[in-house]
Amino acid sequence: MTHFLQNLVNALQWGSFYALIALGYSMVYGILMLFNFAHGDIFMVGAYIGFGMASLLLALVAWGGLALPSWLILVLTILVSMFLTAIVGVIVERVAYRPLRDAPRASAAITGLMVGIILETGNLALLGASRVRFPSLIQSVTFDFGGVYVTNKKIMIVAVSISLMIALHQFVKRSKWGMAMRAMAYDYVVVPLMGVPLNTIAALTFGLGSALAAAAGILFSVAYPVLDPYMGIVFGWKAFVAAILGGRGSVLGATLAGFLLGFIEIFVAMVFPSTLRDLIAYSIILVILVFRPHGFFGEPYSARLRL
Repeated sequence: MTHFLQNLVNALQWGSFYALIALGYSMVYGILMLFNFAHGDIFMVGAYIGFGMASLLLALVAWGGLALPSWLILVLTILVSMFLTAIVGVIVERVAYRPLRDAPRASAAITGLMVGIILETGNLALLGASRVRFPSLIQSVTFDFGGVYVTNKKIMIVAVSISLMIALHQFVKRSKWGMAMRAMAYDYVVVPLMGVPLNTIAALTFGLGSALAAAAGILFSVAYPVLDPYMGIVFGWKAFVAAILGGRGSVLGATLAGFLLGFIEIFVAMVFPSTLRDLIAYSIILVILVFRPHGFFGEPYSARLRL
């Protein structure tokens, strides 16, 4: 039981990363019917922006006489990085996707892959191919709960992730812009004719998704503080699977699917050799999609929308 609970804690942390990234995929697909395959690299960009922001704040503390506690540096790093990465997401939508809004879906998908390559190679050109180490902003403290060891970093990661997911859910359900986003997801063609600004909703969707991906990047960097320009590729594809499994445009579905994917990967590795982790995990997801092709909370009518 102790071994099970230890892996349960690890799965919660791992699933938090997938869920935050999957939300961006799910929102863009649900509202604009686009597969933003550059979203994994937005996760990478957010992590590197967080690295730069944290390094700048630590330098100001060390050399500029600025008195900031470590927890405040982490909070500022997350908030500023989310804001700056949201701007990157809005630029990507404006430059790469908006001109292709009425083009075949394959064109937009290929564009997403190209944008991802541009972000990766741009990072290589600016910072080089060497990996960088994310600054240590909080000291790791381990708590022993009856033989289950939980660090303060894991508690913080899960708590911040769930808080962001709840905040997004409340925004989508209760705000005027959230209502417009839900209406756009329901009927992409008619809603703009009723005065809802499509371009604004598209930019907002990309911005929110990119901000959440940045938060995931920084939280991942806190737990695993080694960054490289290609870190977003695997996470991006796995989060895309979670978004599809959750259902088109469902915040709750993407969240649950992201955590489920983290749980499956951790517990499969607990029972089987780690080399079989992806094979078994994604075979399980394939079986789920065979019986639930629209995902957990997807609507059957979504299959008849433009693809």
